[in-house]
Amino acid sequence: MKTYWQNYIDGAWVDGGAGRIDVINPGTGEKLAEQALADAGDVDRAVMAAQRVHQAGVLSDLRPVERGRIVQAMGRYLLDHIDELAQVLTLEQGKPLWEARIEVEGAARYFEYYGNQAETVEGRSIPLGKDYFDFTTYEPFGVSAQIIPWNYPVEMMARSLSAALATGNTCVIKTPELTPLSNAWFANAAEAVGLPKGAVNILCGLGHDAGAALSAHPHVNQIVFTGSVPTGIAIATAAAQNVVPCVLELGGKSAAIVHDDADLAAFENDVRWGIYFNAGQVCSAMSRVIVHDSVHDALVDRMVGVAQSLTVKPGVEQPEFGPTMGAMVSESQRDRAAQMVSDAQAQGANVATGGRKMNIPGAFLEPTILTDITPEMTIANDEVFGPVLSVLKFSTDDEAIKIANGTPYGLVGGVFTSNLDRATRAAQQLRAGQVFVNEWYAGGVETPFGGYGKSGYGREKGREALWNYVQTKNVAIRLKG
Repeated sequence: MKTYWQNYIDGAWVDGGAGRIDVINPGTGEKLAEQALADAGDVDRAVMAAQRVHQAGVLSDLRPVERGRIVQAMGRYLLDHIDELAQVLTLEQGKPLWEARIEVEGAARYFEYYGNQAETVEGRSIPLGKDYFDFTTYEPFGVSAQIIPWNYPVEMMARSLSAALATGNTCVIKTPELTPLSNAWFANAAEAVGLPKGAVNILCGLGHDAGAALSAHPHVNQIVFTGSVPTGIAIATAAAQNVVPCVLELGGKSAAIVHDDADLAAFENDVRWGIYFNAGQVCSAMSRVIVHDSVHDALVDRMVGVAQSLTVKPGVEQPEFGPTMGAMVSESQRDRAAQMVSDAQAQGANVATGGRKMNIPGAFLEPTILTDITPEMTIANDEVFGPVLSVLKFSTDDEAIKIANGTPYGLVGGVFTSNLDRATRAAQQLRAGQVFVNEWYAGGVETPFGGYGKSGYGREKGREALWNYVQTKNVAIRLKG
């Protein structure tokens, strides 16, 4: 583990104009390393380098299959270095080592998928009669600014970087100040596959400084952001001043509706992955379970069993796949989640299990389940972003949908039932960008992902994501008679 990590701007490793920031290991609470901290000047140099490369046409002029092969090679680089990369990811973010390996594999999959998609972005001809030849082409926006969250720093960076490069854009990426170290491997990958200097720029900076400068920069042509609603609003406002399009993924308060004919035993696995994977720090986490009152008690017993079966300890001590959970990303995030549990109790919620900070070093919170939750409670509407599951009751299908749709968010939703008609109706009625039926997190890199309402706009993953990174040009030719 290096003690000091630099930013990567225009093909060089450089210090930050804003000094340095400490990176803390949430598994121990101890200092892990120092990271160079970028300021607005660093951001400007990175953007101008990316613009220079774009204007030179080094990426956009390539035959798409060639560009795709470069993108795919970046994914293979990550897999070749998975042991060291996963170790650093675990140390800075807190997740179990086996989860970190899954994240690196997921990141590599994005490069594989979008590398394959590079040569499928095709225009079309539009018939205007014999005197015209009209067609459309797709061109990259230019400089793509990407602001990455701390919960999945490797996978989320891969998600946007791979699609942007596959379509011929250059990139300036602001890494999260809590988890900036693992993103260095993308710079190494860019060099290893022969991308020109300035095509990929990676810097760490504070949101109000580097993040604000990046989102308002006049030479940024497109912005991708994953994070909180207030920050997303600030970024969209800054982008609007330059009339720059954004893709915003702003979290959720996603609900699983469990009917009386659901397979409760199978649902235990959905709870394990839905709320305790990455210690619940997932934008599409299953943070609410809305269960039919006839099976409420039986399901709560099962879910409590899942929560209590988890071994919670530092991620580096969890190399093997199993019923384990790591630390939250920081003590402040852990304390916020614990306070939300206490506030819910004050409003009448019952703690079925967990709910407390653990009496060990590091940012650990017990896997938690809250019952007696009603729709108007704060915990039923606000995102915890931690291993805290809220359980609500319903008696009719319409009531379940009303509760599920009762928050300002709309990222994902789920319905668990053996009745296909009921599942189909629920999928139509749920106000969410993605609906899971009988398996939370069904789908993959190939399936579009994005929200309704305050969960944001634009789509990531799947072919739909490609259209975020290109703009349509129409060419109309008047033919001589």
